[in-house]
Amino acid sequence: MKNFTRLFDILLNYKEQHAKDIMVAGRKGDSWKTYSTDEFLDSVNNLSKGLLAKGLKKGDRVAIMSGNRPEWNITDFACNQLGIATVPLYPTLSNQDLIYIMNDADVKMLFVSNEELAKKADHAMEENDLKVASYTFDDLNGRTSYKELIDLGQGQEVDLTPYRDAVQSEDLLTLIYTSGTTGKPKGVYLSHLNIISNVEACKHLLTSEYKKALSFLPLCHIFERMVVYMYFACGVQIYYAENLDNIVVDINEVKPDLFTTVPRVLEKVYDKVVAKGKDLTGIKKSLFFWALDLGLKYQEPKKNSAFYNFKLGIARKLIFSKWQEALGGNIKIIISGGAALQERLARVFWAAGIKVLEGYGLTETSPVIAVNSWKEEDVKFGTVGRVLKNLDVKIAKDGEIMVKGPSVTSGYYKNDEATKEAFDAEGYLHTGDIGELTPDGFLRITDRKKEMFKTAGGKYVAPQVLENKLMESTLIAQVMVIGENQRFPAAIIVPAFEELEKYANYKGIPYSSKEQAIQEKEILAKYEQIISQAMANFGHWEQVKKFKLLAKEWTIDNGELTPKLSLKRKVILQKNEELIKEIYSE
Repeated sequence: MKNFTRLFDILLNYKEQHAKDIMVAGRKGDSWKTYSTDEFLDSVNNLSKGLLAKGLKKGDRVAIMSGNRPEWNITDFACNQLGIATVPLYPTLSNQDLIYIMNDADVKMLFVSNEELAKKADHAMEENDLKVASYTFDDLNGRTSYKELIDLGQGQEVDLTPYRDAVQSEDLLTLIYTSGTTGKPKGVYLSHLNIISNVEACKHLLTSEYKKALSFLPLCHIFERMVVYMYFACGVQIYYAENLDNIVVDINEVKPDLFTTVPRVLEKVYDKVVAKGKDLTGIKKSLFFWALDLGLKYQEPKKNSAFYNFKLGIARKLIFSKWQEALGGNIKIIISGGAALQERLARVFWAAGIKVLEGYGLTETSPVIAVNSWKEEDVKFGTVGRVLKNLDVKIAKDGEIMVKGPSVTSGYYKNDEATKEAFDAEGYLHTGDIGELTPDGFLRITDRKKEMFKTAGGKYVAPQVLENKLMESTLIAQVMVIGENQRFPAAIIVPAFEELEKYANYKGIPYSSKEQAIQEKEILAKYEQIISQAMANFGHWEQVKKFKLLAKEWTIDNGELTPKLSLKRKVILQKNEELIKEIYSE
């Protein structure tokens, strides 16, 4: 891979080094809409010319509100080779945040994917008297398709070279607004250099054997977006899943070599595999759980004994090969980010021959700060990997991780106060995470600084550590540990209802509905047992003393989860205010 200075340099290199019949593909119902390298580049260049014909220029900003699809990339590249910055808008944004971002970023044009999002944008703009020209990726009656811009550009005799030459590496590439869980969203300023440097520093994760990738995490988030740029830089074909509902079908059709995910998805995959194992009988069931137990004891590759590896070879042939088949048969690595990965999941997937590479980063760092590798000497379970070679990380006196380097943002757009607060006197960015560097150079995250709380007794508690331990139970789907200024920590738990119903049927416990089930004494006793066992090795001040079960799962649409499936703690606290009062008044 060449050293690039502007994001669109990746495309010029792709044509020279990796040109192929299928460069990207997007799910369209029962089939795939594919683009060859020439088709993709022609679309990018013609859309650039169409934008110029509409009067857009370097320094302008264009918003994209869409799920993952090739048109997202086409629009992004068409803008960035003109020096126009893109502003990704999550489809789940509230009207208030949507308008705030479009006003704050001074958006000149909006691209939306479908009728539903077009109506949402119309409604928000009408309510706030905002007029922005909008184009749709889908062909819709009564709306202007983005293809009209491409057709307009195709008729223009414009040399794009001077426009590309005018773009510098320090120029703004994208404004990505934080989710706004507290206060107004902040626009993170990321330049071509910021993201290119992160692509360059992470390219060691991909080898020439990786041919196809499936993409389903939102391109609006910098994690998936940077990885997609890395795919382009290394000549990997990209297939975009339409949504998570059909992800199993997509995986088996595409047969990817790799994909990115968040821990919540891996947890669900693991829980379903275990559930299927429980349904087996006789020798098959015994073999399944023998292999599973063996996999959970997997250590870093060089630490496993010859006898262990002999047994693992048998387990892989008899049991784990089916895990591979379920993920298309070609899966080599899965890159996990966005939240903490349970260590046991990393171990068992590696044991199955599926290397899960846990990484860590922030929007403000483009995003990767550290990541584990597929190389045997470059992985350490329970850590987020080695710090990237072009970054400098230090641990502050209070344990906070501080970072400096070329992928770190220069600040927040039109927000000098927030920018000043984000950096220390030496120019290191405050990550807001607590962690430590191991003697052999791996970074371990222990908690979110802002999420740590102090009990009434003055003891600090790191909720994520407790939550990750509780999540090891297949009967727990979601959990949030609370206890700020209270006598003890407590937990709000969303059961894994599918598994809970099986447990209830096995034990002869009545189960007519979720609401009824979470009131049953025997079920409550089971969760008390789960919590007691999970808390065994924690200090007495950290231990969860009480809990409440919820009948309804937390979702992105209801505002309880971020698009990367992290808990919006403030929202969950507000929605369960009465429940929490009950916990601490009993």
